[in-house]
Amino acid sequence: MNGINTTITNLATIEKIFRKYNPNYPFEYHFTDEEYAKKFSDDRTSAALSLIFSGLTIFISCLGLFGLAAFMAEKRIREIGVRKVLGASVASITGLLSIDFIKLVIVSIFISTPIAWLAMNKWLQGYDYHIAIPVWIFFLAGVLALAIALLTVSFQSIRAASANPVNSLRSE
Repeated sequence: MNGINTTITNLATIEKIFRKYNPNYPFEYHFTDEEYAKKFSDDRTSAALSLIFSGLTIFISCLGLFGLAAFMAEKRIREIGVRKVLGASVASITGLLSIDFIKLVIVSIFISTPIAWLAMNKWLQGYDYHIAIPVWIFFLAGVLALAIALLTVSFQSIRAASANPVNSLRSE
């Protein structure tokens, strides 16, 4: 309570001095912490919306990647059956099916990194005090994108590689 009384006393003193030297204008004041809270409330809202929509985007892209991996595995089911009959391991078949997706993710990382850097740099220029964007953030994002793609594709690849080759080659 003592801090509030001190603030009220200080404001009354400041108002008295203000009215003495500038009686024609109203005495208006704003606290700095409230002004900063107003200034950054838009950023907090944007951050929350970005988090929600980026999560949805990642989920939808994983569903699409999962569907594409299932389609590719189904399309190459006979090839996988022949490779298994000839002695290929589950790991080699999984690697064979996953390598195409890994190449696409790496290409997308190389395309998106400069665009993301430019967008983040432009956004940070709007602040009086801002940081330089460290390189490790892009490296971490790339590794996470590769990990998500591998997890998504590996499930279908392992399932296709573990299937009985007799079922896929029976019609031949």
